[in-house]
Amino acid sequence: MVTTASRDGDGSGGRSDPQQGSGARSTGTGAGTGAATGRAGAGLAGSTGLARGEDERRAGEPSTAEILRAVRRVQLRTRQAVTDMIAGGFRSVFRGSGMEFEEVREYVPGDDVRAIDWNVTARTGRPYIKKFVEEREQTVMLALDVSASTRLGSRERSVRAAAAELAAILAFSAVQSGDRAGFLAFSDHVELELPPQGGTKQAFRIIREALYRDAESTGTSVAEACEHLAGVLKRRAYIFVLSDFLDDGFERPLGMLARRHDVVALRLLDALHGEPPDVGLVRWRDPETGGQVMLDTSSAAVRRVLGERAAERTRDLKDVLGRHGVDLVDIPMGDHVVDPLVAYLHQRERRLR
Repeated sequence: MVTTASRDGDGSGGRSDPQQGSGARSTGTGAGTGAATGRAGAGLAGSTGLARGEDERRAGEPSTAEILRAVRRVQLRTRQAVTDMIAGGFRSVFRGSGMEFEEVREYVPGDDVRAIDWNVTARTGRPYIKKFVEEREQTVMLALDVSASTRLGSRERSVRAAAAELAAILAFSAVQSGDRAGFLAFSDHVELELPPQGGTKQAFRIIREALYRDAESTGTSVAEACEHLAGVLKRRAYIFVLSDFLDDGFERPLGMLARRHDVVALRLLDALHGEPPDVGLVRWRDPETGGQVMLDTSSAAVRRVLGERAAERTRDLKDVLGRHGVDLVDIPMGDHVVDPLVAYLHQRERRLR
């Protein structure tokens, strides 16, 4: 359960105190532990992030000038990170794995006989081969979770804001490497899709939508996102799923997507997604379902159970992803969200040698 919290010192239900606690939505990730079993408290995602999100919604739609300033700030903030990404192996790791058809030409001595096109050879009576070349462009698709749980954050920014910055880094890294970048925003359904394109203009549009796209729904369905991408991406793509992965039931659609594409799971982790601190008696509300529960976080047993559930969710998620060859990169909610991704690229590059 991803939650807001109010602290009731006497247990009788009292004033709202957004600085005194919060909660998080749990998941079994489709691997056996259902999300419902952990909704009484799976960890904390701080209420400061929710309050910030509610203020933004009450303020209404931002002006064009405000959007442009925000997009520019993200571009400036991520400029060095993009350089680090490319230097860290983005070009080498995500290039050259695909081949595209170029032509059919007559066989000449020295050609690989395995490339002979037997249909054309039979029609003409002379041997012909199919020639393939390395794809000049790769497709990088960014699938961003915009459900209600991503509005939360215990530090200065929400999970959604950190994910938007990471999406900006990936988008600019792709287009500056000469590749195409696409974008999908999803909640419990597809909210928005930007088909893959190259160029800086596309990267700026991805940043804008990642920052400001309002979700029509509060829920989460990683399965819906995977099914949609499997249907629209006809050529092999590199897909980054940016989410807190507080969802379940997505193993089969994810597995089908991973059979045709290279999928990487980027899990945004708030500092309080594990065992919560002692903040007394709190009422947690799930912004995705509206459900509420009272928990006494002063109890060591309660905190231990919530911490164990968080660890169990992580184990289940790793099991699901591992069965389908999907890499998991945990992104802590710090100031340098690019660091774990650069480290992953180095690791992947060594693995591919």
